[in-house]
Amino acid sequence: MEPFRYHLFVCDQRKPEGAPCCSANGSVKVIEALRREIGKQGLAEEVQVTTCGSLGLCERGPNMVVYPEGVWYSRVRPEDVPEIVREHLAGGRVVVRLVSGDRAALRSEIDGNKRKMLAAFEARDKAGVLPDELNNTIRGFQESRIVLTAIELDLFSAVGDGADASTLARQMDTDRRATESLLNALVAMELLEKRDGTYSNGPAAACFLAAGGQNDSRAAIMHSVHLWPRWSTLTECVRRGTSVTYQEMSGRGDEWTTAFIAAMHKNAVLRAPMVVRAVGLEGVQRVLDVGGGSGAYAIAFAQAGENIRADVLDLPTVVPLAQRHIDEAGLDERVKTRIGDLRTDDLGSGYDLVFISAICHMLDPDGNRELLDKSFKALSSGGRVVIQDFILNSNKTGPKTAALFALNMLVGTSAGGTYSEREYTGWLQGAGFMDVNRVALAGPTDMIVAVRP
Repeated sequence: MEPFRYHLFVCDQRKPEGAPCCSANGSVKVIEALRREIGKQGLAEEVQVTTCGSLGLCERGPNMVVYPEGVWYSRVRPEDVPEIVREHLAGGRVVVRLVSGDRAALRSEIDGNKRKMLAAFEARDKAGVLPDELNNTIRGFQESRIVLTAIELDLFSAVGDGADASTLARQMDTDRRATESLLNALVAMELLEKRDGTYSNGPAAACFLAAGGQNDSRAAIMHSVHLWPRWSTLTECVRRGTSVTYQEMSGRGDEWTTAFIAAMHKNAVLRAPMVVRAVGLEGVQRVLDVGGGSGAYAIAFAQAGENIRADVLDLPTVVPLAQRHIDEAGLDERVKTRIGDLRTDDLGSGYDLVFISAICHMLDPDGNRELLDKSFKALSSGGRVVIQDFILNSNKTGPKTAALFALNMLVGTSAGGTYSEREYTGWLQGAGFMDVNRVALAGPTDMIVAVRP
């Protein structure tokens, strides 16, 4: 029995540049248009859209197959989508002008393309050419640097409603020829659009990268801009075993701190409600958010329970940023800030919950033992400590994000890293905690929860 009345398989195959494929012909926009139009026409419960690999008609993409009839459509454009949804999916009438061809012709073309593909694979293997995925990983820094440079120049804000290269170069105080090359690369990456020499922001850039966008993220992305120089020292860091550019937070300047907290806040606002639900509020009235950054988690705890009071402990350069978010949330009576250094200062006492998010990876094992000892003392009997962080598997080779983040700590801290569940459990038990449990969360981080008996 089919769970949907119609099931669409739409090719989104990506091939090396120059090779014909559906993605190069605009399949992403077709898929987006399908999902929007299916919802608009009230068919979301009856129609499933699934992206797939090559359907074998590469020169005629974008291609799709509609089941249960098995109707093949080719050269579909976004402007064709309303007709397909209205006629075929709602009305049961095939859109004849887009049908790929008869069965015999389709099979012949697909078999021919399959032979070409196998021959190309054989030739590549004989030549010893790098696999595409590996080559793309090696050269991936190029696209990253292009976007980061555009962010650093605030190019997407400058583009605004549209501008030519000369105007943008004058506005950003950059070289015209170089600016045009950068703009053209961003068009190739589909972040910008170009028509008659005028550049405009694509949907993603307008939403996330330009000032005033619906989800303007430039301030947060500036943290990645600041990470770039540090990552370029990775080779020397591996040789020495520590960061070769490390500075204390107090010496990194307001621009660095503002971008760092903005990036952390962007992530925390998304995760905070989920984390609060997973932690639960039973027995919780006083919360300490250690190294609380923007205060997003403390705010979320206070919003979840009207009797909850929370303290945000952080450095003097960070506390004013947290206070701004607390004031905006209207919680200045129940969420307080406290200046302190989690490495050297006492954490206080009488808390029901000590929350430690994205902190342990900045410390070495001894630093984490000391922090958890202080957390134990800060808790009332029966209180809980909650650690949210990247947690490695037992052999420390995954998850991938956690393994990569260990290197981010290598280039950025004196001795930080990412740690396994076994390590956290040992530190917590050594501090006197009991009932140590791991709580899985959606996304790259999990929680470790333990109780002061």
